[in-house]
Amino acid sequence: MKVLIVDDSKVMRAMIKRALDSSSLEVETIEAGDGAEALTKVAEGPNLILCDWNMPNMNGVEFVRALRELPNDTPVLMVTTETHFSKKQEATNAGANGFLAKPFTPEQLAEQIQAVVG
Repeated sequence: MKVLIVDDSKVMRAMIKRALDSSSLEVETIEAGDGAEALTKVAEGPNLILCDWNMPNMNGVEFVRALRELPNDTPVLMVTTETHFSKKQEATNAGANGFLAKPFTPEQLAEQIQAVVG
């Protein structure tokens, strides 16, 4: 599975990559530092997008809206500290397929990925 990790923090992208590597999932990763960069990376054909909310240039929800307008139906799992119910609703309404609160364990990440991609 090819996974696009979208987060403005290099450290967080590395942590997500390590969590993916320690899971039972076989993944190849692509990285982007914000939503605008991620829109260019979707051409690489990811099977799943893991996306932060708070990023410069284009935040995660703006990215999901723009992605869905392409149109592109790649599943998006929001991985964020934004945990309020209204934020989850906003992400879902934009077209996100799932939501995982930071911090998380590798097991929680793998479980949410399975729920989103089947």
